[in-house]
Amino acid sequence: MFWLTVTVLGLGADIVLPLWWAVGATIPIFVVSWWLIYRSDWF
Repeated sequence: MFWLTVTVLGLGADIVLPLWWAVGATIPIFVVSWWLIYRSDWF
């Protein structure tokens, strides 16, 4: 579930943001994905 969230947010960033902004958004995407999964009790 974590990787699915990372993939969806990453693809969204790739579509919306320019290349280097999308690359820079990778770490925040991991953090947001972890937080969403943690808060939804998937762990």
